[in-house]
Amino acid sequence: MPELYELSGVSAPENPVIIVALEGWIDAGMAAHTALSALVETIEFSPYALFDDEQLVDFRARRPQLRIVDGINESLTYARPVMQSGADSLGSGILLLNGPEPDFRWRSFAAAVLEIAQAVHARMLIGLGAFPAGAPHTRPVRLAATASSPQLAKLVGYVEGTIEVPAGVQAALEQAFTLAGIPAVGLWARVPHYVSAMPFPPASLALLDGVGAVSGLVLESQLLREAAEATRKKVDELIEQSPEHAAMVRQLEANVDVMEGVPAMTEEDLPSGDEIAAVLERYLRAHRDDESD
Repeated sequence: MPELYELSGVSAPENPVIIVALEGWIDAGMAAHTALSALVETIEFSPYALFDDEQLVDFRARRPQLRIVDGINESLTYARPVMQSGADSLGSGILLLNGPEPDFRWRSFAAAVLEIAQAVHARMLIGLGAFPAGAPHTRPVRLAATASSPQLAKLVGYVEGTIEVPAGVQAALEQAFTLAGIPAVGLWARVPHYVSAMPFPPASLALLDGVGAVSGLVLESQLLREAAEATRKKVDELIEQSPEHAAMVRQLEANVDVMEGVPAMTEEDLPSGDEIAAVLERYLRAHRDDESD
């Protein structure tokens, strides 16, 4: 589908892994967004393929950015999906697909991405996302997979049973790659529901670690690891101030640890994530004010 994209002229990486982190779909705790930021901060990427925003993006939903200088319309910047070329610390190739999730022509977009992947002999597609879950922040963030094979699903972990949910374009990409015989997996971080409305770096770290585990890429994550530890400590401090919330976390821990004799907590028993997130935001704001004094 060359009409949907243009190549920049940058050399293609050899047998790259394609990492997908498009804006606009489920991203609890901003996990995929923060993981994407960590990637672009530690790896030098160059545009490889630019997709046609006129055919893919609804500008009324994602309005272009107007730059005005002294009353003069200086520039208008349109957001569009971009595939960027880079490499991990050992030189293994990466193609990073980011930007807005297309509003139109999903099947054509998936076919175009697949066309690029086949041309550069991509060895795998990995998508990033996150969803709210009944999990405690005191335990390692677990991943769930949407995968092209049982082997990949078992390697990551998955939600058992049959589930029907609204899909993002990442699902269309996974399906297209699977039909073409290229391994594809979506990595979904399970973010504690009560912190899902704020950035939660532990989930982002879990996504990057998951990318490394399934692809063999070596990715720098030290700064993200430090941010994850700091966030856990701040959430600990907040939770300790509320007996109700502390009891909730203990129950969630019990559920995860499968303690005998303790009934599982249902979604109806869980306090509002928005409520706890609002308290947490107030606490962090006050903490920042104290540090600035």
